[in-house]
Amino acid sequence: MYNQMVIRPETSPPPSDDQVDRIFRALADATRRDIVRRTLGEEATVSALAALYEMSFAAVQKHVSVLESADLVTKRQQGRERLVRGNPDTIREAQALLDEYALIWQGRISRLDALLADTTTPDTSGQH
Repeated sequence: MYNQMVIRPETSPPPSDDQVDRIFRALADATRRDIVRRTLGEEATVSALAALYEMSFAAVQKHVSVLESADLVTKRQQGRERLVRGNPDTIREAQALLDEYALIWQGRISRLDALLADTTTPDTSGQH
């Protein structure tokens, strides 16, 4: 478990474990990561996205749906088209979580380094 107070202001509620799981499951797929990357800069239609990948339109729609349920993208209708836009707030949330995990591991590695340094330092006091 991560310390949510470290990475979030008090006014922002922390994501639930279920939300965190959805975010990282969605980002585990290379196609979905690419869709997020492409749509962070500008909106794209689902049709335009589908043209970029060697898969069916329905498969791309499914990827977008997974991203939408993780709040990594938003989708809106404009006429007959569905426009997809990446959600930078959720990306920042994921980054904050990863930063917290990195701090935890850096602390653990530092403690291990200190422990190893203590055990490998020769005893020069004359006592054994």
